[in-house]
Amino acid sequence: MTQTRRMKILQAVVEDYIRTQEPVSSSGVASRHRIDVSPATVRNDMAVLEEEGYLTQPHTSAGRIPSEKGYRYFVDQLSSVVPLSQPQRRAIEEFLKGSVNVDDVLHRSAQLLARITGQVAVVAAPAITRSALRHCELLPVSHNAVLVVIITDTGRIEQRTLSSPLADKPDFLRRLMAQINDVCGNSSIQKAGRRIRSMDMELFMGSLFPAESPDASQHAARGCIEGIADIFDDVSSSDAAHSLYTTGASKLAHERNSQVENIAALLDALEEQIVVMHLMDNLASAARANRMDGVGIAIGSETHMPGLLHTAVVTSGYGVRHDTDSAGPSDNDSIAFVGSIGPTHMDYRITISAVRAVAQYLTRFMGNDQK
Repeated sequence: MTQTRRMKILQAVVEDYIRTQEPVSSSGVASRHRIDVSPATVRNDMAVLEEEGYLTQPHTSAGRIPSEKGYRYFVDQLSSVVPLSQPQRRAIEEFLKGSVNVDDVLHRSAQLLARITGQVAVVAAPAITRSALRHCELLPVSHNAVLVVIITDTGRIEQRTLSSPLADKPDFLRRLMAQINDVCGNSSIQKAGRRIRSMDMELFMGSLFPAESPDASQHAARGCIEGIADIFDDVSSSDAAHSLYTTGASKLAHERNSQVENIAALLDALEEQIVVMHLMDNLASAARANRMDGVGIAIGSETHMPGLLHTAVVTSGYGVRHDTDSAGPSDNDSIAFVGSIGPTHMDYRITISAVRAVAQYLTRFMGNDQK
């Protein structure tokens, strides 16, 4: 009973501190929360919570504030996250519905999330390594050059130029393009390169080159196919990271009780995009794998980044990977992530709700875009 009461007191302290950002006193907890004990008992329990590392006391005469351990307990015990209201969801839909393409919707998502939370919003564009081939186009642009256009299921478009003496053989290019789309459609970009290399050469020979020797024709066709496969490999290997849309850092600088050194450390951390990307991506993947309602949270030292020591990170994956080479999409196979970075005293309920709502919208958007 005593331990249960202490944990209720801890939750009360965290809620009050998130709301006021002022040290919380025992008398304040006793008067504002339904804890049927005297202020003296609350004070004793708060002292025990401090000894156990859940609370700290910034000044001898002041009340107490949550520690990182206290915030972690509070987050882990959140029995419910109040979903956004219908008007809020409609506002999100209307704001994002005006997007003209994938880049625009991701940029707008970051702006909207920063506006809702008052914190830094980070939205990652789908990495091409997590995308599948929707369509490939082979377009002759001169007598010896072919434009290879790769369109992914997430709306990404990559273009490369291939030198080939077969650029003036439209029948060959049409047949090769149809075969690539048939064999590689819905495969990952990396696997598509391997599949192109293994295609049957006999499909492209026949009477396409009646004036040329079979050996010369086969050499030219093989060179063209190898060149296209190399392009797929290059596209896959050159884009192992996500592009990040980040906004809202200035909002934290104007927050009450914000400290200049903490803001400066956060801005420095955001410059390390690859590190931030891995942190948020891993959090989102772990949350899906562990059935944590799709939302991952790291607080303070849990981020393993000195620049984020005084912050909390809330993130969720969005989208579903589609690759016919795999057994099928699984719950932790998102194509990218969306997240919010703010102070450890952030309003976790609002932040979790907002991150989840934006992630759900982006999942629907990407799903519709793939049809």
